[in-house]
Amino acid sequence: MTINRRRLLGTASLAVLALTTYSNFSYAADVNVNIGYQPIVEPSRVPQADGTYEKVTGAKINWQKFDGGADVIAAIASGSLDIGYVGSSPLAAAASREIPIETIFVVGLISEAEALAVKDIDKPEGLAGKKIATPFVSTAHYSLLTALKHWKVDPKSVEILNLRPPEIAAAWERGDIDGAYVWDPVLSQLKKTGTVLATSADVATWGGPTFDAWIVSKKFAEEHPDIVTGFVQVTGKAYASYLANPDSWNATSPEAEKIAKLTGAKAEEVPALLKGYHFPSLEEQAGADLLGGGTAKAVAETSAFLLEQGKIPAVLSDYSPYVSSRWVVEAAKAGL
Repeated sequence: MTINRRRLLGTASLAVLALTTYSNFSYAADVNVNIGYQPIVEPSRVPQADGTYEKVTGAKINWQKFDGGADVIAAIASGSLDIGYVGSSPLAAAASREIPIETIFVVGLISEAEALAVKDIDKPEGLAGKKIATPFVSTAHYSLLTALKHWKVDPKSVEILNLRPPEIAAAWERGDIDGAYVWDPVLSQLKKTGTVLATSADVATWGGPTFDAWIVSKKFAEEHPDIVTGFVQVTGKAYASYLANPDSWNATSPEAEKIAKLTGAKAEEVPALLKGYHFPSLEEQAGADLLGGGTAKAVAETSAFLLEQGKIPAVLSDYSPYVSSRWVVEAAKAGL
């Protein structure tokens, strides 16, 4: 899957979007929406902090923080979440198990935002016999396994531990682990005393690209299509705002402060962390490289790898039912 990195020129403010579209979704005021997000530095944290999603959809939103995509998938499968933020690996695992979900927005290709940070290891062969942590069935886990395969390091020779990001940070400080493949902002903490052996940008060149995405329960999407469209519209607006002038989202900007508040990152770290992703615009979302076909292909390829690693029982012949361009197309028609 490839992502066009062109920048949108010009955009109205999120506040204008809220004012112009609020009336379209005001009848959803009695709907409670459960949304699972992860404390990852990316543009949609801004409208989340501002309450713009609530204003545009008119719904009552219960925001729930998760530390990994596998937990988000479990919550959606149980019916306790309607919309969730996940990485491509848990998305592939969920689709392979035929959990009724749809991918509605591709956050972007993960680059330096995820990496393998280590202590006292200067080459891949040095990973043998070491304790390396990562959240299982996450994009980081997938990237770690892909990197080991590329390096011809037997995964069985490495003690791979299943830890969530906060647990990884604590284990690193205690000296309980030798390394971890994880994402920002925890990754930035590890890099202060460790070194990076590989990033997800490297892994992408080795044939294992990863990305993050917003997904929705198919049941919820069928029952509340206007809310899903509104959600995608707000998300696209936030990305357009960043893409139009990324330098304005500097360390002292209101955007950086809001993102820091919801992610635990420091405001001065936010600009660099945002550059760890390549964000596609709303218009690009429906293209052949993304929701128009490329995403389903990437999910299929990820699933094939997960099957090879014994992480899922089987792969599907077609993953397109788990990816939909409908929502970005409708959001784009509604205008920014």
